[in-house]
Amino acid sequence: MSLALKIRRAETPFYAGVKRLARSLLTFEIPGIGILVPLLRAIAFTKGLVVQAVRRFVVVFYRAPLFRSYCVTVGRNLYLELVPSISGQTRISIGNDVYISGALSIASGHVFDQPELIIGDRVFIGHQVCIKASKQVVIEDGALIAQGCYIADSDDHPRDRDLRAQGCPSPAEEIKPVRIGRDAWLGRGCFVMKGVTIGEGAIIGAGSVVLGDVPAFSIALGNPARVVQKL
Repeated sequence: MSLALKIRRAETPFYAGVKRLARSLLTFEIPGIGILVPLLRAIAFTKGLVVQAVRRFVVVFYRAPLFRSYCVTVGRNLYLELVPSISGQTRISIGNDVYISGALSIASGHVFDQPELIIGDRVFIGHQVCIKASKQVVIEDGALIAQGCYIADSDDHPRDRDLRAQGCPSPAEEIKPVRIGRDAWLGRGCFVMKGVTIGEGAIIGAGSVVLGDVPAFSIALGNPARVVQKL
């Protein structure tokens, strides 16, 4: 039997004493610590300022310039927490006041020569969002894309079994643009598939799989997503 188990069970007076000692150490507090609270708060506040300053320095002088070098156009006040992961030849255009929170993955296929990702003004993109733009993905002004969403204008593989076995890409006719309308909101973990247009001001419930168009100013959810309410 292990020593830790004997102590937990307090099998003998000795082990019981060790257990009491361990508990007292875990709950020990420094006497009179209250007088140090203002100092400790000041230290924590200063540490927070320093951390934020360092993060902002990294964004301004490393992450943002590196990401801008991949883009065709970038507007004012781009905010990045991490450098997006980019693969393929996507032409990226970004508007003003765009906030990219955490990790963002951008990829493209190789069927079309110049696939596009167009992000409008005041767009928020959450952590671990993945965008696959093999032809065109447009995210209009004010859209909010929550954490973990996946947006793709292609299935990434052909439907035909033999073509998949040969490693062929999706046929051009099976790649269809995606548009996320102005001020639309995609809840956490949504999947928006090829050919979909999400209307202005629409809300997509968390975890939904959107296979067809969603009208403006409506709420849709489920798999497949269906409109459940008009706003």
